Amino acid sequence: QVQLVESGGGLVQTGGSLTLSCAVSGRILHLNAVSWFRQTPGTQRELVAALDSGGATSYSDSVKGRFTISRDNAGNTVYLRMNDLKDEDTAVYYCNADCTAVNGHEISRSKDYWGQGTQVTVSS
Repeated sequence: QVQLVESGGGLVQTGGSLTLSCAVSGRILHLNAVSWFRQTPGTQRELVAALDSGGATSYSDSVKGRFTISRDNAGNTVYLRMNDLKDEDTAVYYCNADCTAVNGHEISRSKDYWGQGTQVTVSS
């Protein structure tokens, strides 16, 4: 069973920085891509940043130049470094994995692995 566990959320002042972590575990054969999404009440989940297995990154326009997605050398932890935080960055942040894993007696690929979410609140 693939599991994603986020940490690092909290309350931060406008202009401050925060780093979110996502620990990925399970019988993973290949981690194809990892992403960070965020969601506020009454809105759809929004893609914030993505990192593929080749190291290519992409960001939403709203965070480009302020947020950085990365992985550790072992590839089991994904980070989202958030600088110059704004009030509008307040949201629940979710980690998502697209991976090929062993599930029971089968090997399958899914893009639907999610963490439980971590709250980020930016306030002046």
